[in-house]
Amino acid sequence: MLMNMKQLLRVANENNFAIPAFNISDYSMFNGIMDISEEANAPVIIAIHPDELKHIGTDMLVSIREKALKSKLPVCIHLDHGDSIEQIQLAIQNGFTSVMIDGSSLSFMDNVALCKRVVALVEGIDVSVEGELGTIGSTDAEAEAGADQIIYTDPADAQKFVERTGVDTLAIAIGTSHGIYPPDFVPELKLDLLKEIKEKVNIPLVLHGGSDNSDVEIGASVTLGINKINISSDIKVAYYEKMREVLQDKGLREPNTIQPPCMEAMKKIALHKINLFQTAGKADLYY
Repeated sequence: MLMNMKQLLRVANENNFAIPAFNISDYSMFNGIMDISEEANAPVIIAIHPDELKHIGTDMLVSIREKALKSKLPVCIHLDHGDSIEQIQLAIQNGFTSVMIDGSSLSFMDNVALCKRVVALVEGIDVSVEGELGTIGSTDAEAEAGADQIIYTDPADAQKFVERTGVDTLAIAIGTSHGIYPPDFVPELKLDLLKEIKEKVNIPLVLHGGSDNSDVEIGASVTLGINKINISSDIKVAYYEKMREVLQDKGLREPNTIQPPCMEAMKKIALHKINLFQTAGKADLYY
C-alpha cells in the first residue's frame, strides 16, 4: 500500500508514535527492511539519499514501487536530503511519493523560498514535501552531509516557516548528528526545545540523525511528538560488520550465501528501532 508522507504521518501524529525512515543502498537491504516491517506489521518509510539513488540507479525504483504497492503495509518512498530542484524533479519522475528539500544551510528567507518552490512543484500530484529548519551535525566522512555546528531550531521560526512554506512535515534540530558518534562524545537531545516546537507547529515533526542516540532519549522524543526518525548508519553498520565476518571464509562468492546473514543482522537492529518508536502493529490503524 503506497502512500505519501503526509498520509502516513497524519496517523502517527494522531496516535503518538513514530515511523522509521530506513535508508537503503541496495536491493537486499530493501528486501530485509520490508521483510522485518511486515513481520512487525509496522508502517515503513523507504528513504533514499541522492548519493544512494546515484549508486543504485533509478531503474531500481520500478521494483521498489511494485513491492510497496503489493505490500499489506503502508509504505512511503522518500527522497532524503534533496538539495536542488533538479534532484526533486528526478525523484518525482521516478515514483517517489515524498521528497525532502533541504535548505537548512541557507538563510531563513532563502530556505522558505526554496521550500515554497517545491511545494508549488508538487501541487496536484500525490507527493508530499519535507523541509528542514536548523542544522544537523555530521560525525565523519561516511556520514550524510551535516553542519560543522548544530544550529538549534527556534520554535517561533518553526511556526513562521510552516505557515509560509506549506510543507507537510518539518525536520528539526534538537541536538542530533548524522553517522556514528565518536567514543568520547555523548549527544544530548534538547527535549524541552522539542516540547516548545511541538506547541507551535501543527504538522508532524521529523528527527534526522536518529542512529547511535540513546534509546532513552529517542523513546522520549517519540512520546513528545516526533513522528518520523531517520535511521541509516545503525542498520548499515550491522549489515557490513556481519559481511566482514562472513567474508572471512575465502571460499564464499555467491551473494545468496553471503548476503542473507547480513540481512538478518540488519533486521535485528531495524526491529529494535521499530519497537522503540512504538511502530509495531500500527499498520492496522491504516485499514
